[in-house]
Amino acid sequence: MSNDEPSVRPRRRTTSGKSDVRAAGEASVELPDAASTAAKTAAGKGTPRKAAAGKSAAGKSAAGKSAGKSPAESTTAEGTTTEGTSTERAAAPAKRGRPVVAVTGAAHGLGELLVRRLASSDGVKKVIAIDTIRGDVAEATWRLVDVRDPGLVDRLSGVDVVVHLVVDSALDHGNPGYHASTVRAAAAVLTAAPAAGVKHVVLVTSAMVYGARVDNPVPLSEDAELQAAADSDSLGDLLEIERLAAQAPRTHPGLQVTVLRPAALVGGGVDTILTRHFEAPRLLAVKGLSTRWQFCHADDLVSALELVATLGLTADAEAAETPGLVVAAVGSDGWLERADVERITGKRHIELPASVAFGTAERLHRLGVTPAASSDLQYLVHPWVVDARRLAAGGWRPAYDNEAALRAAMAESSGSLAIGGHRLGRRDAAAGAAVGATVALVGTAALVRRARRRRRG
Repeated sequence: MSNDEPSVRPRRRTTSGKSDVRAAGEASVELPDAASTAAKTAAGKGTPRKAAAGKSAAGKSAAGKSAGKSPAESTTAEGTTTEGTSTERAAAPAKRGRPVVAVTGAAHGLGELLVRRLASSDGVKKVIAIDTIRGDVAEATWRLVDVRDPGLVDRLSGVDVVVHLVVDSALDHGNPGYHASTVRAAAAVLTAAPAAGVKHVVLVTSAMVYGARVDNPVPLSEDAELQAAADSDSLGDLLEIERLAAQAPRTHPGLQVTVLRPAALVGGGVDTILTRHFEAPRLLAVKGLSTRWQFCHADDLVSALELVATLGLTADAEAAETPGLVVAAVGSDGWLERADVERITGKRHIELPASVAFGTAERLHRLGVTPAASSDLQYLVHPWVVDARRLAAGGWRPAYDNEAALRAAMAESSGSLAIGGHRLGRRDAAAGAAVGATVALVGTAALVRRARRRRRG
């Protein structure tokens, strides 16, 4: 790492491509005000800020003398540099209508896809890529920092819009502390952004926060009540982050927060319980329930983020319960029925009684055999289709319909096999247990059917 870069805690790469972070979890997070955050940063509790750029260490170095760079600056191998000092940036604000956009988690996954998109957008003046490791997008300006560090305030200097990708696009993190860190990271971004003068924060959560219920209307309104049960780490995190997003404009007057809630994400390397459902040899169906599927391709989510970051969204007057907060769903138009899914995937379904399906799923999850809890299973059998009305009103249209999105997911997972959300591989020591558990599940269903036949006889 260059001497010009801030020191950051090393993070290792996992097999999923995500950086590994470690932090203690917390049940709930409250947002401090921007003034106290800025004061703490200036006092040296985060990355040090210098009173004058000429007195900085970089100003004394040969590179600083020739280019006038501050300690927060860096130069990529390709020659891409960061902005100058905060004083210099304040003197040259972004052109009206062409914001400077920062993206967190920019070195991997959806963050990298978004950085590439914004870097080629005529509607963006400059892209600031934030992560603890440098990515491969040479056109972006890289600022290295852990977003949970108070030094994030410095790294957001001169930024107009921050996009924080909360959505979980990788299932295997290899780090038990991952979920505990997501709420803390979102809280840090929502606090550091207004302290740095950022006016607009965009968060990506999931339409899963609406909950999957047998009596859900199809489609759900974007302003529908959030009825998801916080029974799993991921859902609990999403609901807490939604609460923080609603709180932020009240804590920081003048801050605009937009929350995008995508339907089941596919494509772009996304690997979740939902995508692994289609890697199973049979598709689960619960007797008496009609499943409806809606997808959001990663490319469509990225295009929606570009629109929101450059043009913004406006909430309906009757829906603006929280001034400064706009929520919008993202997904392909309409939905697929079970028969459509079977036709597209070429896979048949196995139908089980609800008590057997949910009860067995919960037992297998508690035993650590599968990552899918019974609360996750709800999203495979109950509808949670959303209406992306606000984005459509802003001029956004998905490039993928539901069938094309599902076909893209099948193409990405070709050759993979997952049972109960547990992917089987050559090095998977638990593969035998997963297979055995699945056989037990099917056997239980067979016993139920046999008992019913006997009663009828």
